Amino acid sequence: MTEIRRPETRESFEQRKRDHIRIALDPRTQALGGSGLDRVVLTHEALPDLNFENIQIKTTLLSTEVSSPFFISSMTAGHENGLMINTRLAKAAEAKNWLMGVGSQRKELTDDSAHTEWTEIRKSAPKAKLIGNLGLAQIIQTPVAKIEKMLETLNAVGLFVHLNPLQELMQPEGTPQFQGGLKALSNLAKNLKLPVIVKETGCGMSKTTLKRLSETGVAAIDISGFGGTHWGRIEGYRSEEQSLHHQAALTFKDWGISTVESVLNAREVCPQIPTWASGGVRSGLDGAKLLAMGATAVGIAKPLLDGAMQSEEQLLAKMNQFDYELKVALFCTGLATVDSLRTQKVWTWI
Repeated sequence: MTEIRRPETRESFEQRKRDHIRIALDPRTQALGGSGLDRVVLTHEALPDLNFENIQIKTTLLSTEVSSPFFISSMTAGHENGLMINTRLAKAAEAKNWLMGVGSQRKELTDDSAHTEWTEIRKSAPKAKLIGNLGLAQIIQTPVAKIEKMLETLNAVGLFVHLNPLQELMQPEGTPQFQGGLKALSNLAKNLKLPVIVKETGCGMSKTTLKRLSETGVAAIDISGFGGTHWGRIEGYRSEEQSLHHQAALTFKDWGISTVESVLNAREVCPQIPTWASGGVRSGLDGAKLLAMGATAVGIAKPLLDGAMQSEEQLLAKMNQFDYELKVALFCTGLATVDSLRTQKVWTWI
């Protein structure tokens, strides 16, 4: 059987993005239970010496003050439903003062009109703190000046560079050309005016990968571990059942390094670089566990996509729930701030 890579048209690009949203809501794409978070326990403090109303979860990320260490992970862009979803996400991010990673801006590199989606969103949420997003394959091929211009149009506060080798291989339209990626990342981190955050897309990071990334000068690393939405599964379900890509996606449906293991890898190998954590975060307690293990920020995607598909009110309710549960975790461990949660040893394995 021969591997087939089909060229992508504008129509097929937009259909792919629509497929991603539809299939991401399918429970079969979730690797829940694989994150390792169920094995992490925070130490209960029965006599916290503080008042709940004094709990503070505000922090500083990318040199800007935000109200919470939670951020909206990158999800989608470049199709007709993207405007509605991202407008709700951006307005909620602005209202809550959370960081928000935007969906892939790859389309903007070849379509001069693609930036209009973000122009419209900016009108609705002019103060939202947005982080741009491109894949490694695009970074390799695109001059820094062009990326800079794209981010200026977005009025971004940083750039995510996503690493997704498995997804690219499961995608008939994929671009698995990663040769020269480390050099391109180093060049980008050195010359881009905004901070660069490298992120996986749900398969986690090994110590070897983290060691290589630690030498690039990036501002932060989002380990995005196995345990939540699995993009290999999503791409597999887009393909016909007897196709090469569908069969391979089934074979690799549990491929990846767990969120917990990835965070531990990062704190051991590159403690000098802020660790951002995502992958299977389904509650404020999950976020508290990752922060206690040393993460400085925690990304959420699937639960917020569920909320955004319903209404802005449902989205805000979910974000409020995450913040409240984080505060509960702080109070019940006897800690008053997110910084103290990161510096005190209040977690154990079971």
